[in-house]
Amino acid sequence: MNIFVLLKRTFDTEEKIGINNGRIEDDGAEYIINPYDEYAVEEAINLRDEHGGEVTVVTIGEEDAEKQLRTALAMGADKAVLINTEDDLEEGDQFTTVKILEAFFEDKEADIILAGNVAIDEASGQVGPRLAERLDMSCVTTITKIEIDGSTANIERDVEGDVEKVETSLPLLVTCQQGLNEPRYPSLPGIMKAKKKPLEELEIDDLDLDEDDVEPKTKTTEIFLPPEKQAGKVLEGETDEQVKELVSLLKTEAKVL
Repeated sequence: MNIFVLLKRTFDTEEKIGINNGRIEDDGAEYIINPYDEYAVEEAINLRDEHGGEVTVVTIGEEDAEKQLRTALAMGADKAVLINTEDDLEEGDQFTTVKILEAFFEDKEADIILAGNVAIDEASGQVGPRLAERLDMSCVTTITKIEIDGSTANIERDVEGDVEKVETSLPLLVTCQQGLNEPRYPSLPGIMKAKKKPLEELEIDDLDLDEDDVEPKTKTTEIFLPPEKQAGKVLEGETDEQVKELVSLLKTEAKVL
């Protein structure tokens, strides 16, 4: 089984992120594998162990993304591909990403492609479904369980706190949701093995694309931090007095009544 995982290098949102002149300060920022993509890597490894084949992890970005690819290899993936856009692209969006991935998969025979449900930096949730459309593949999003029997996949997906059961066929693209599995930590032997596993580096020229082909369709106009939360108020006095004050505050300050 040919299994591919789409991986994105994202900011660690548990670390402090600085904004300067409307841009995120890269210096000192911590980067990680997008957490939802970790579920995809883990599930890909589980499917390979059950059905055979190999797992290839693919990312688009700069050379620094090699670190996250090596982490996925240390988790147990077999191969990694970095599509390096450092010298070719200044900006990109979901259209850009899908266009590059479409070209990459043009000569690939993928049985299943796994991706994270969303990326925690932009949270658009667009790349997986858009890529499936371009590749003419079945697509199921926000999956929490998958079982494959031959060319048939039985899937459970999260639908606003409930579960929807889906039966479809391979080839297939799925996006992975929390609850699908518990991603493993790379072991020391896994880290050592990862250093010897193949990591291929491509550029968009290798995919017969030029800058005009992948020009973004959208533009980020501003990046800013959310306003600091104001301290809450503690209402005192008898219950009826607190209710009156609360209603008054909701009208005059919160302006929600």
